Amino acid sequence: MSVNIQPLGDYVVAEPEEAPTKTASGLYLPEKTAEKPKIAKVLAAGKDAKQIKVGDRILYKSYSPTEVKIDGKEYLLIKEEDVLATLK
Repeated sequence: MSVNIQPLGDYVVAEPEEAPTKTASGLYLPEKTAEKPKIAKVLAAGKDAKQIKVGDRILYKSYSPTEVKIDGKEYLLIKEEDVLATLK
């Protein structure tokens, strides 16, 4: 997927994963009570990002991302140091 944002430095552009709307037992969660996941897919990485690459699924600190909306789609700008782990 191509995104029209090129992050600078060690920032990455990521797309947040959707919060689950249903529990494992089949109960539907209201949007207000559903906790936002702290997992996102990296769409672009700045030239100084050393360990994160495009396509990685990452776990990030909850207070760190800058949320931006472009063409009706939500993206996150996250500093590489605020990424806690990559998921396999």
